[in-house]
Amino acid sequence: MFYRLAGVRHTSYAADRALWPVPVDRWQIRALLALAVGAPFLLPDLYLTSYLLPWLVWSTAALGLNLLMGWAGQIHLGYAAVMAIGAYGAIHAVRLGIPFELALLGSGLLSAAIGLVFGFAALRVKGLYLAISTLAMQYLVDWIISHVPAISGGSQATLQAPAFRFLGVPVAGDWSRYYVALAVCVLVTSFLLNVGRTSFGRALAAVREKDFAAAVIGVNAFYFKLMAFWCSSFLGGVSGAVLAFCYYRAVTPEQFNLDVSIQAVAMVIVGGMGSVIGSYLGAALVLLAPIVLNNLVGAFARAAALPLHQEVLSHIPLILYGVLIVGFLLFEPLGLAKVYANIRNYFLVWPFRHARH
Repeated sequence: MFYRLAGVRHTSYAADRALWPVPVDRWQIRALLALAVGAPFLLPDLYLTSYLLPWLVWSTAALGLNLLMGWAGQIHLGYAAVMAIGAYGAIHAVRLGIPFELALLGSGLLSAAIGLVFGFAALRVKGLYLAISTLAMQYLVDWIISHVPAISGGSQATLQAPAFRFLGVPVAGDWSRYYVALAVCVLVTSFLLNVGRTSFGRALAAVREKDFAAAVIGVNAFYFKLMAFWCSSFLGGVSGAVLAFCYYRAVTPEQFNLDVSIQAVAMVIVGGMGSVIGSYLGAALVLLAPIVLNNLVGAFARAAALPLHQEVLSHIPLILYGVLIVGFLLFEPLGLAKVYANIRNYFLVWPFRHARH
């Protein structure tokens, strides 16, 4: 059987610390990367720009939020505001003639700096109070962006993303925008995969479980919570800039309201907190499930010749989508990542049942 731990011998520290010690895991990663790189050649442009591109961008955003919620155990209801800061910052930077690569880093640093300011105040509290503090950040940033014309041009204005280059190559078509989003997503994924193997990741895990117990063993809980806020805000700013340049190609205040923050939190919770693959699965479910359900309900209504009003047809997929999320939370509270882990663990010991725990 190809999916086995038998024969995997850790003869060095490097082998013991490998991300994917099982050979089939490495082959899966290579196959997924090959499919991601070849997707523009395999899929129509409509599917590439309407489904795959936003999935990559929102997976990147979910990874950044998961660092704070999953690894550090801190709630954040204002993540869309962090993304908005990065999006507006990157557009203004590129308009001033700054290269896109530097604008991308600058947008992340700008979001991280503002997120750090709010983090100093927000991390003095816990639980529901922390959620309300981050919610205040969302409303404050929304108000500032809408009422300061120098940032947004006005509450109803739209800022078009200027033409840009990435690593000296002009980015103009759908394919090139897709590859920019893919490159950023791969870099963020590589960072998150390695966080858990560092002292920083272990300190975040200790703070997440019991912050006072972490303090007893010498972990500065407030410092590491603040660093989690900084890193998460940086990744949120970068993902907001990529969203503005590669997907929306413009930015408006309505694109980063409270609903978007709730959507990002849903991606993390449904996918699985503290899981890299869970961020991908959660983003796919939140983004694609309403579209799939809408098509299925429409096809069923036409096939069965049901005399349903268009307003009813438009609300049925939303109801099914809500039922789907509640069902996942009821039957597998740890998210889609746990479903994947259960399937993987089953094949690791098949046909035996020693891994049923």
